Amino acid sequence: MNPQFLLDGLFAGALIGLGAIGVTLTYAILRFANFAHGELLSWGAYLALAISSGLGLFSTTLTKPLGPFSFGWSLPISAILAIILTGVLALAVDAVLFGRLRTRGSPVIILVMASFGASLALRSLLEFIFTSKPAYYTKALQIAVRIGGGLRATPDQLLSLGVSLVAVIAIHLLMTRTDIGRSMRAVSENPALAGIAGVDVRRVIRVVWFVGAALACIAGIMTGLLVQIRPYLGHDLLLPLFAAAILGGIGSVPGAMIAGLIVGVSEAAAVQLVGAEWRAAVSFIILVAVLLVRPRGLFGRSA
Repeated sequence: MNPQFLLDGLFAGALIGLGAIGVTLTYAILRFANFAHGELLSWGAYLALAISSGLGLFSTTLTKPLGPFSFGWSLPISAILAIILTGVLALAVDAVLFGRLRTRGSPVIILVMASFGASLALRSLLEFIFTSKPAYYTKALQIAVRIGGGLRATPDQLLSLGVSLVAVIAIHLLMTRTDIGRSMRAVSENPALAGIAGVDVRRVIRVVWFVGAALACIAGIMTGLLVQIRPYLGHDLLLPLFAAAILGGIGSVPGAMIAGLIVGVSEAAAVQLVGAEWRAAVSFIILVAVLLVRPRGLFGRSA
């Protein structure tokens, strides 16, 4: 078996893990599975594309490739703006939909079904605005370089791995070294008790939505850069995201990333062993196995 699949699995798994962090944080704080999270990846990718295209029209200098990478300054600039806009979108969806349902004391199943509806609406709106035709940040071709051990990777792929690592470290420090991080952990343990102790639960919820959306946006942009941008980009990654979140343990940021790498490598191995048509089944098998054998995941707390 060609060992290249391990590296390809790591690249895919890093982006899965990045998106899974948003899933695990949302579930830990809000206590429901948000099936609209995948659409935040798609919206982040398309928002960055729209802004980058606009910057390219304003100045062609911004589109010239940066060193070994396939993109110019227009993409990093648009990524920052897209992260902010995706966070605002998540906050708007919560204010219009989920926040009102929480205020009414709606059961979890209502929130889950509402997330399905939000997912369909957000995806349909993307298709209406951008059409279903695949898009690309750049059409520049990259040649994979040797990195040792017979493995090859493009500069964009190595960048995606580095960005994912930096993002995970930043979120881990946020959760463990800041006041808002401690508040988030308190709310995840017991929202009612945290509120009595003086924690601003509403503020924590807003931060969780924004952080989760920001990570989804980064994952969507990097996925679009390495593959292509489609309205179904996030939808196709939804099952791997949930598999990684549950495997890593709900509420565990490092666990979500490690589990994402496991899912990514497992999918790549399945492609090598049995064919690409079985890739989607791998996440489902991992999800079912974890729920049956170790429901709390690799790094989850005991009930």
